[in-house]
Amino acid sequence: MPQAPGPVHAAVTLADIHAAAATIRDSVRVTPCNESRTLGEICGCRLFLKFENLQFTATFKERGALNRLEALSPDERRHGVIAMSAGNHALGVAYHAMRLGIPATIVMPIGTPMVKIENTRRHGAEVIITGQTLEEAADFVKAHAGKHGLIEVHPYDDPLIIAGQGTIGLEMLSAVPELDIIVVPIGGGGLISGIATAAKALNPALRVVGVEAKLYPSMYNAIRGEHLPMRGDTLAEGIAVKAPGVITTKIVRELVDDILLVSEDQIERAVAMLISIEKTVVEGAGAAGLAAMLAAPERFAGRNVGLVLTGGNIDTRLIASVLTRELAREGRLTQLALDIVDRPGQLAAVSNLLASAGANIIEVSHQRTFSDLPAKATLLELVIETRDRAHLDDVLAKLGAAGFAVRGS
Repeated sequence: MPQAPGPVHAAVTLADIHAAAATIRDSVRVTPCNESRTLGEICGCRLFLKFENLQFTATFKERGALNRLEALSPDERRHGVIAMSAGNHALGVAYHAMRLGIPATIVMPIGTPMVKIENTRRHGAEVIITGQTLEEAADFVKAHAGKHGLIEVHPYDDPLIIAGQGTIGLEMLSAVPELDIIVVPIGGGGLISGIATAAKALNPALRVVGVEAKLYPSMYNAIRGEHLPMRGDTLAEGIAVKAPGVITTKIVRELVDDILLVSEDQIERAVAMLISIEKTVVEGAGAAGLAAMLAAPERFAGRNVGLVLTGGNIDTRLIASVLTRELAREGRLTQLALDIVDRPGQLAAVSNLLASAGANIIEVSHQRTFSDLPAKATLLELVIETRDRAHLDDVLAKLGAAGFAVRGS
């Protein structure tokens, strides 16, 4: 495959990425890049998934972290390193620092998922939780590093980090040379900068599309000159970055073709679909790319698309919530409130009707005291399971025809 001239930004080159690949080769997994026929059919394209959630720490961040750690001098290794992270960079730094015998301190903002905190501690790092945002955590890192003589390992704005992440691009194009588009989540921009540098050098015609959560469109704002607000809790906390890197912004401006924004319900849907269709667990940030493709399939129709599943570190409680919320959106799980007469046989009548309609009762409760109904009435609250939205509509119609008033239907 012909290679294009080096990029104008020159912070990271294809040669740097090849060097990073050689450095990390024996310690970081070459993850599968497999075609998803079902998701491809849904999106109207050929879709190839890069399963970085299958790394030992369940995140691509291992690549850049190891490349940076391997570049430390013996004296720097003795002093140790410090890093700020909402989770995945922490895991990558902590794990490989432990392997290499380097003391590691990880600073995490308040609200970091517990699974990421505990896994980081399990890898032997000292964890300090401080700051409401990554930016506040970063301020603490600089002060703490200076006070204790630690080397900062930045999560994204470092050429060695970017080169390490860029090895994903090499692997994707080696596995699927015919790719037309690569879709990459954006937080601080390290991953997409590395992948875009590799991909554009190997195939200048290939398009690179970034994806951010609508709640944190920092790179989108920087590139487009917009001022969209950044706030709130996002399922994609791994890419909830208020200020992208200086180096990464230059690379993205030069090499990335487009940046798409996705909503929280779109991210939730993507997480649920990856579990139900691919049987793979992907965190919100890792599913952002699929969310964008599901929201705007016309942008990818008929093309060969590579999609990076960047990580799989998500709390099990959050997975349960995402899956049940998706069932509710699909009309497969519904909460009903019915006004019924408070006399024997009414619950049985409702139950029999639902059974005959093919609906399954998951939960049931009566509310006699705290309602606005007359004393001889009661509020029957049900959670029912149906096949889909059409089946739910049929069940509701049969309840109405039988004289049961369903609130909010």
